[in-house]
Amino acid sequence: MLNLILTLLAILLILVVNEVLWRKRTTHGEFSRKFVHMSVGAFAAFWPFYLSWGQIELIALSMFVVVIISKYLGVFQAIHSVQRATWGEATFALSILLIALLTNDKWIFTAAIFQMSIADGLAALVGVRFGRKYSYIIFKHTKSLIGTLAFFVASVLILFGYAHFATVTLSLSFILIVSVMSALLENIAVYGLDNVLVPLFVAFVLINH
Repeated sequence: MLNLILTLLAILLILVVNEVLWRKRTTHGEFSRKFVHMSVGAFAAFWPFYLSWGQIELIALSMFVVVIISKYLGVFQAIHSVQRATWGEATFALSILLIALLTNDKWIFTAAIFQMSIADGLAALVGVRFGRKYSYIIFKHTKSLIGTLAFFVASVLILFGYAHFATVTLSLSFILIVSVMSALLENIAVYGLDNVLVPLFVAFVLINH
């Protein structure tokens, strides 16, 4: 129970600090969102190592409810501050819940959540910072070649890390194919749906490998 309470307090602290920085104009919208996305996501990836699956599901469901309330009441404005239409904050929490329901393998959960948080987060930050020159539009959403490349590289490294720490054998071709498919999903799944589809895809292929 103590671990559960401390985890909830840690998430709240990240949200509050991010909100304060955003209100002071220390950070802008995209960076604020991705700061929460990457920090909470990286944190969540390791929850199975000290929380029960039931506790993880409870936290994810609580996050989903809080995000929906916040979106309509403007409680945490920083994570909703981008101009484009997206439900990424809600699908982020939903993804954690679905992966926890899909697998009880700690390392598969970690790899899947890292794909959503780290790979996707890096793609957005790198794309915004360096990708304007080589950008393209998919379903009225701007994407960038360098952002997609950042996602692909991060995805490859995550899968190599999974193979090492989970002590499983993944061929190079398998890792490259899964990373390419994940990058494609990240591109075409707009409105924040990539937060669900990418980790679910990764978890599914690792479970069935």
